[in-house]
Amino acid sequence: MQNMKHLYGCKIGATDGEIGHLKDFYFDDKNWAVRYVIADTGSWLTGRQVLISPHAFGRLSEDGKPLLVNLTRKQIEDSPSIELHKPVSRQYEEEYYRYYGWPYYWQGSGLWGMTGFPILHQPAIQPAGEPSTAGGMQTDRPDVHLRSAQAVTGYHIKDGAELIGQLCDFVMDDESWSIRSLVIKTGHWLSGREVQIPTSEVERISFEESTVFVDLNRDTVVQSSVQPLAPVIARI
Repeated sequence: MQNMKHLYGCKIGATDGEIGHLKDFYFDDKNWAVRYVIADTGSWLTGRQVLISPHAFGRLSEDGKPLLVNLTRKQIEDSPSIELHKPVSRQYEEEYYRYYGWPYYWQGSGLWGMTGFPILHQPAIQPAGEPSTAGGMQTDRPDVHLRSAQAVTGYHIKDGAELIGQLCDFVMDDESWSIRSLVIKTGHWLSGREVQIPTSEVERISFEESTVFVDLNRDTVVQSSVQPLAPVIARI
């Protein structure tokens, strides 16, 4: 298990050199799976940030070493550009996955399509002449379930109108890239303790209210139905 905030700033290396550092994660708040890493390319591609799918990564658990992707710097440089201030559209995602030869993650019932582990999934071959739209979906629709982990961090956690705390981190399985729990700072009412709330307890996320609504009240937290945050070794 990994605390996401401990991965922010980690260097990312391609097969032929460093490409930048990890800035953010985009996750699907329906299936609670990390779909993309946002890489800040720094002075290499000045002013540009790129999406990298978990398909490209190996293991994340080598302490003190760059996170490695099985792509070249040239592949990343030539990848479709994205405007991070706009929602990610299916049209962009299809172009992106087609460029790298990966299967569309939204096909199939698992976190990553037909399998729960993105690294082992073999690319799907699209028959010649077939339209690029997967599953008959409109290509210009933003994927409303994709969220920025950095943007959601700091949101209030509420059970209805009752404030439980503030979202301060996520805990992710570094093999399946699934988000297992939210880390909540409870505030003075529980001595500022940090606790984990399973993602299964989340009802919805409201951008308008900067709030994550959960089916979990203060009494449940006080009774220790959710466990205190276990230490996780930080990446340097």
